[in-house]
Amino acid sequence: MSLILETPRLRLKPILESELDIFHRILVDPYVRRYLCDDKIFSVQQTEEMLQESQKLFQKEKLGLWFIETKNKVEIIGFVGLWYFFSENQPQLAYALLPHQTKQGYAAEAATRILEYSFDELNYNYLLASCDAPNFESQKVAKRLGMKQVEERNIKGNSTVFFRIDRQVNL
Repeated sequence: MSLILETPRLRLKPILESELDIFHRILVDPYVRRYLCDDKIFSVQQTEEMLQESQKLFQKEKLGLWFIETKNKVEIIGFVGLWYFFSENQPQLAYALLPHQTKQGYAAEAATRILEYSFDELNYNYLLASCDAPNFESQKVAKRLGMKQVEERNIKGNSTVFFRIDRQVNL
């Protein structure tokens, strides 16, 4: 099983620890951190710990964080992945794009590939995604993926919306 995933326009590559600077720049981008990081600025050390955890997850569970790279310009435009949030039993879908790459369908394209990987390779029966309630762009992506809103929780003072998609069983 290859951990490099492809779509018509994108290549998804596991983020390596040696790519810390690029990943950190994405995480501290004001647009990305506004919703993904509760506007918190992660230190380089915290980002490094995330990448170390991602590497462990890839080794143990074949999941983690992938860079989203465009094939035409070979440019890293964000990341997508499966990550454990809120003490859930299985990881959730996560994605972030740099602001100049939004509204081009890249988030939905990358997330769709991760959904396929989750169902076909990891054998999940469902997948969750969550975002802050005011993050309407992420909610639009979740709905485009066919996910349905299933819950809204107050987590650390923030209203968080949960979406779910179930594996389609072909009989």
